[in-house]
Amino acid sequence: MGGDLGRPARAILRDPETPAAPEVLVLESTYGDRLHSKDDETVEGLVAIVNKTVERGGRVVVPAFAVGRTQELVAMLHDLTESERIPEVPIFVDSPMAKRATSIFVHHPECFDDETFAAFREKDGAPFGFKRLRYIGSPDESRALNDRKEPCLIISASGMCEGGRVLHHLQHALGNAKNTVLFVGYQGEGTLGRRLRDGAEVVNVYGEPCTVRAEIAALDGFSAHADQHEILEWVGGFASPPRTIFLVHGDLAPAETLAKLLRERTGATVHIPELGQEFDLWE
Repeated sequence: MGGDLGRPARAILRDPETPAAPEVLVLESTYGDRLHSKDDETVEGLVAIVNKTVERGGRVVVPAFAVGRTQELVAMLHDLTESERIPEVPIFVDSPMAKRATSIFVHHPECFDDETFAAFREKDGAPFGFKRLRYIGSPDESRALNDRKEPCLIISASGMCEGGRVLHHLQHALGNAKNTVLFVGYQGEGTLGRRLRDGAEVVNVYGEPCTVRAEIAALDGFSAHADQHEILEWVGGFASPPRTIFLVHGDLAPAETLAKLLRERTGATVHIPELGQEFDLWE
């Protein structure tokens, strides 16, 4: 069993469940060598990024995964606007998949935590249907966002900037120093998102060079992937440790760091498999 683990105490997604005693575990290692920021630090970071971008008359473009990440970010932006910690600016979710996924969330509020469930029932569909939020439908509506002059927030897929509508928003926004591109999730090696996070001064968008003048920011506290502490705590909750662990979904350095810690704490045989590699689980 195993795969992507997820994180505890998320407002929208349920906490990871702990199985009794798996013999073989396939486990992510995305953040196996680091810890996420505390929740309050993530909130303060988002407040600062939005406020300074709006003050300079720019827009915040957020490449975000359509399921889970977008909904969590929208919920937080709603709370921050309601508490007047960020200004009343238009918020656009420009992703057909995110729009469809959100409709599923809306029909299953029983999956939220208690606070979000209460807000959804008592505040006219908040946090997914409040007045300043608009879900973009057609490609023409999407392109029209680039004609807007006033500050706004645009949340669009794909999360790693490898396709989808976010590309034309980046093409429009990257050349303007007033704007901010905010990453709220893991950026895989070789992706456009990773190149931007690593400080590239010029990137290709739709095959054309684009000079990066916009501010590039990142808040890893939004990540749906467990950090090192959360992974180790989850594995430590088993009735007995796994015999074998396979680490996947991560770069080599964090996987190696996590493998060492898991070997020390569980005594398990820990593998970082290569593509196409085969293993005999039971002899």
